[in-house]
Amino acid sequence: MHYEAINPPKVSDAIVSQIEHLILDGVLKPGERLAAERDLAQQLNVSRPSLREAITTLKSRGLLQSRRGGGNYVVDVIAPALTNPLIELLKNNPKAMFDVLELRHALEEVAAYFAAVRATDADREILRCRFAALEDIQHGSREPQHDAVADASFHLAIADASHNVALIHVMRGLFDLLLSNICRSLERLYTREGSYEVIHAQHQAILQAVLTRDPAAARQAAHVHLSYVETTLQAIDAEASRQELSQRRLESLRALEANTSLLKASV
Repeated sequence: MHYEAINPPKVSDAIVSQIEHLILDGVLKPGERLAAERDLAQQLNVSRPSLREAITTLKSRGLLQSRRGGGNYVVDVIAPALTNPLIELLKNNPKAMFDVLELRHALEEVAAYFAAVRATDADREILRCRFAALEDIQHGSREPQHDAVADASFHLAIADASHNVALIHVMRGLFDLLLSNICRSLERLYTREGSYEVIHAQHQAILQAVLTRDPAAARQAAHVHLSYVETTLQAIDAEASRQELSQRRLESLRALEANTSLLKASV
């Protein structure tokens, strides 16, 4: 009988594999800095030369990069392709806001469903922390840019809790686009009395469904939330259009009356 020799993996290859899995699982997030070389080597219980070799390999694969001032950082390999310069294009296209909301329907309803199925105790604790930040908004001064970060972070935590690595990375790759969409939505929603209180209750319904492990309720809560945002924004747009049209009619009437007065005065 013939056996094949078993070659133990190189230490550097084992390091590469571990860091790749941490990135894939979303434990190491885009933009996150790795620990200093000495500390990381101690945590992994490997030599510094082996660690350096692994870091070089990860950089060659486009997963890590060095930055000015030192340190190695996880590369955001999805966001540049999906958001730059896409965000600026979408900002100048009002219809695109609703296109992004349609995309969010598809992604976030699925994320909420699987979060309710798969969330661990640690995931649920993270979700409670993210929701606590949303609760602080209730007592704040309503700043769309600041509030959008807390809002987007809550939705990303739902995606993380789904434990679907493809979904997690797509959502995180779309973070800037998501953040921009939420910020623009809040700027307009804040003009309508009581709208944020409704949104906050909807966030709470999503959280509760995930915490009680009810996937159908979680998906429905996410659907209700995004549908409310969409229909409310559409109503605000329609009202703004009516206001603009009425203002034009008023200005036209005033101009006509002014011309009539001038004609009468000249007779």
